[in-house]
Amino acid sequence: MTDFTLHYWPIQFRGQFVRAVLAHVGASWNETGFDDVVTQKSAKPAQQLIPHMGPPVLTDHDREFSISQMAAILVYLGEKHGLVADELASRAMTIKLIDDANDVLYEMTRHNGAQQWTHEAWREFQPRLQRWMAIFEETGRRNGLTEQSGFILGTDVPGLADLVTATLWGTMTAKLPPLRPMLEAHAPAITGLCDRVGALPSQTELRKKSDEDFGDAWCGGEIEASLRAVIQEPNAPGSS
Repeated sequence: MTDFTLHYWPIQFRGQFVRAVLAHVGASWNETGFDDVVTQKSAKPAQQLIPHMGPPVLTDHDREFSISQMAAILVYLGEKHGLVADELASRAMTIKLIDDANDVLYEMTRHNGAQQWTHEAWREFQPRLQRWMAIFEETGRRNGLTEQSGFILGTDVPGLADLVTATLWGTMTAKLPPLRPMLEAHAPAITGLCDRVGALPSQTELRKKSDEDFGDAWCGGEIEASLRAVIQEPNAPGSS
């Protein structure tokens, strides 16, 4: 039996954070597939593994325990596998970075697809995206992170906060390459961290498998199509 079952769409979005942690700790897991995700999502709360509005949902077969919400899943895995420091401030900062990452995803998808991107909206949003990059950058800088070395909370080894940060910015800029120069300009230390974490064997293997399984899809659907339309050309209106 595998260690975990992940219920998530076949894209590299919120579920990719869960995959990154599972890969890092050497856990085995299977994924249920699109139809089963829809069935579980659409079921009445009394019939769901855990009452939830949408995936990801993770089932830990060791405890026969299911949990939803990206942040809750990540903290659960991080604490179970020793990726979150016991020190109170460090634990709080890890949760803060997870929440920041989730906010970035929410804004990049224009409130989970409530609106589509236009060139004007993208142009107006870019300073805010750059500020998000700078927020992560300054967090790392205050803890000794540089382009060449270190981790975002000043730990000796990569922890949950680093996996979250690298999955957020590393996956985003890999799937949406025109954003990479923006990250390099506004968060060079975070760029270096993404590259170092991404070079870990577990993450390299995960990226290869994810690309094979999910292709270039990031957030999926019409919202991704509209996002790609405004950033696909280096000199498109609103690009930088």
